[in-house]
Amino acid sequence: MASIDASTSGAGGIITTADNTGTLNLQSGGTTIATINSTGLSMASGKVLAPTGPAFSAYAGSSQNTTSNVYTKVQFPNEEFDTNSNFDSSTNYRFTPTVAGYYQLNVSVSVNGAPTRFAIQLYKNGSAYKIITDITCGTGTTPNAIAGSTVVYLNGSTDYVEVYASQVSATGFYSNSTTVFTWFNGSLIRGA
Repeated sequence: MASIDASTSGAGGIITTADNTGTLNLQSGGTTIATINSTGLSMASGKVLAPTGPAFSAYAGSSQNTTSNVYTKVQFPNEEFDTNSNFDSSTNYRFTPTVAGYYQLNVSVSVNGAPTRFAIQLYKNGSAYKIITDITCGTGTTPNAIAGSTVVYLNGSTDYVEVYASQVSATGFYSNSTTVFTWFNGSLIRGA
């Protein structure tokens, strides 16, 4: 039988010790939610251990004219959600999380016209950090959108990320009033 020591002596807190099998089951209403043993934590089928850090999703909502062959910051002035108010959708169009950790970031940019080249880069702290997508298009080819994702470590205090894109021989980035074409989102996938 497992034992629980809820005393406040020593380091304090609740100390739980598994029985002689070495397995500790966490249950709610008689149903096992998670199992802890020498190999680690295992969640029961259909149960998840989700991080509670920041998550956001923003989109353009309108087209943005740009200069050919110049990396330009993509503007995302509309938010679908921003769980911790870490996305700036009014001035800098950047994500500055206040929780340190590893973040999955996803982006899609659509283009106006028929570019001969189209690229997206993730900038971290004002400098190019990762090329998300870079394609060369045939003459007269019109890609609807290019997209990609990456995982990046952000320190939770000063690190921030932005999206820049470049098109050659088109007029800019395309969007309409929906969330479909040009968007940027992300969430914490693992703490520091």
